[in-house]
Amino acid sequence: MTKADIVNEISRSTGLEKAAVLTTVEKFMEVVKDSMAHGENVYLRGFGSFIVKTRKEKTARNISKNTTIIIPEHKVPAFKPAKTFIEDVR
Repeated sequence: MTKADIVNEISRSTGLEKAAVLTTVEKFMEVVKDSMAHGENVYLRGFGSFIVKTRKEKTARNISKNTTIIIPEHKVPAFKPAKTFIEDVR
């Protein structure tokens, strides 16, 4: 399902205009992305959590050049679904 499919489905089921639904969906994604960029987690009860995970520093190898490099500690976005979400998918 794409963003356009989501907008169409919400528009069809609520009776709202597609343009208004598209603006709302895009703003939601922007707020989640900005919150996570500032290190804040986003919790949606019954759906899941968008969390920021910290990956520790590690050593990696470049096999073709036979060298090792250090990958510094960094943050990555993650999604953890709620229990009800997992049960519905199963």
